[in-house]
Amino acid sequence: MTGAEEGAETASMPRIGERAPDFEALTTHGPFTMSALRGQWVVLFSHPADFTPVCTTEFIALARRADEFAQRNVKLVGLSIDSIHSHLAWLRNIEEKLGVKIPFPIIADVDMKVAGKFGMIHPETSTTAAVRALFVIDPDGFIQAMIYYPLQTGRSIDEILRLVDALQTTHQHHVATPADWLPGEKVVVPAPLTEEQVEELLRSDYEKTDFYLMKRDL
Repeated sequence: MTGAEEGAETASMPRIGERAPDFEALTTHGPFTMSALRGQWVVLFSHPADFTPVCTTEFIALARRADEFAQRNVKLVGLSIDSIHSHLAWLRNIEEKLGVKIPFPIIADVDMKVAGKFGMIHPETSTTAAVRALFVIDPDGFIQAMIYYPLQTGRSIDEILRLVDALQTTHQHHVATPADWLPGEKVVVPAPLTEEQVEELLRSDYEKTDFYLMKRDL
């Protein structure tokens, strides 16, 4: 095992609520620094390898809906343990064969330094390919959500957008969102922490199931 692989294997996995690890890397759009994206939301996602079928379908799906992420002030950033030359050849192939231009940058992480920082290498699956990890990072640089998929399973773009909408709603309005929530639906009122708060909520005009479960419109 190489030093890079050992480092990737032993690196701790970041956690929700922690500041996202900063790094510098080369991408298909030029040099990249994570901290330079402060002030906007970021979806950082890894794919196992270039020129693979599931990854190609994911990139096409993300490219076709890139405007929807941009409307939410979200920067898409891809990553795999491939060289910049491999990335560029793959993107050209996608455009030539499938007619889709990939508009977001892809990090070349041959030495696995970025993958190691974000816990994208799961040795039981592969020591040379990243799993399908995805991180939603807020404008202050903190990790708000993480999703991990195995190599064989493609991600749902609808769910990624729904997650971003829920996180941005929570961030802006200090509320929670229920299961299967979509924009425009009622949100969950934070549970009370004192008897006084219980009484205050019970006197409210919120939609009440019980003192700990109430919903309201935004």
